[in-house]
Amino acid sequence: MTDILCGYRVLVVEDEMFVAMLLEDMLGDLGCEIVGPAASVEQALAIIEAAGTFDAAVLDVNLNGQKSYPVADALVARGVPFVFSSGYGKDSLSDGYQSYPVMQKPFDLREFGRTLTTILMPKQPHVS
Repeated sequence: MTDILCGYRVLVVEDEMFVAMLLEDMLGDLGCEIVGPAASVEQALAIIEAAGTFDAAVLDVNLNGQKSYPVADALVARGVPFVFSSGYGKDSLSDGYQSYPVMQKPFDLREFGRTLTTILMPKQPHVS
């Protein structure tokens, strides 16, 4: 689809195997390398500690009834951008997390690509 995301390493945190496989396929189509996937907060935190560097993450908000906020906090501490994924809207996020991007399930490949591009390549100030 695009080469702009080629080579970026993206952590996938998703508890539903079918959705995790879909995300992996979409990331592959965008040229990204997949880190994980992790299906729980504990697995995600272990991968973050062991995986070395990666460029971004996609976090399902609800992992088998447990919120992924501890994973989000670990990513923020490391300066790794991420996007939440949810079957609900941005309003379902707890206070303190509503400023982060949310991808609505079901995913659209183009929107997914745009969202990843936005978090990985923030707008640069215009230089005259």
